[in-house]
Amino acid sequence: MTTPETPLLAVRDLRVLIGGRHILHGVDLEVARHGVTALLGRNGAGKTTTVRGILGLVPRAGSVRLDGEETVGMATHTLVRRGIGYAPEDRGIFAGLTVAENLRLAERRGADGPAYGLVHELFPELKRRAAQSAGTLSGGQQQMVAIGRTLLNGNRLIIADEPTKGLAPKVVTEVTQVLERAAEAVPVLLVEQNLAVVRRLALRCVVLADGRTAHRGDAAALLGDARATRDLLGVGRGPLATHTAEADS
Repeated sequence: MTTPETPLLAVRDLRVLIGGRHILHGVDLEVARHGVTALLGRNGAGKTTTVRGILGLVPRAGSVRLDGEETVGMATHTLVRRGIGYAPEDRGIFAGLTVAENLRLAERRGADGPAYGLVHELFPELKRRAAQSAGTLSGGQQQMVAIGRTLLNGNRLIIADEPTKGLAPKVVTEVTQVLERAAEAVPVLLVEQNLAVVRRLALRCVVLADGRTAHRGDAAALLGDARATRDLLGVGRGPLATHTAEADS
């Protein structure tokens, strides 16, 4: 029986073997039905591989349940139709197409049609720039397009992989606001290296180490504990807002 406390996404003993090498050795994580859950870890901990395992983009074993339904064995396109939206690390924007064309390519057939009303309500900038080439947008505006595509089809979950990586501080703030608005509509699994962003957005966090789950719990509690943050994420001393955990390779 599903209750508000039942996780939307429940991953148990997720294992990934690529080219004879074990990348994930048994990852456990849960994503709640509201808000942002952050996936953290040092370089090479397995964050991106975990995302790819959830999406079926790499060979996987274990259990990945979306709203109680087992998805291991399903093809990626089937998972997408089940309601998982993915904003990849490189955003996947078609630079030569307009904003409107980028969104149109993401449309899926459905009873209610694409949710342009929601996308434009959350990101009015996209409506104003509908005819503009996506390649001329700022990094933050391109991230609006990437997140907007995931909201267009009534997805039940958004997975955002390193959305602020490589961006200037001003743009990081813009992208953080984008994610904050998106999370009001759809729960988000956020892979992020900027701990200031995590502190602002995430209610819960999961920390990976060497392809395993090393910590699960309240995000504010972890980030408020200097020793735990240092031990689990390898950040140095000083104000938390200036530190980042290393990105996944």
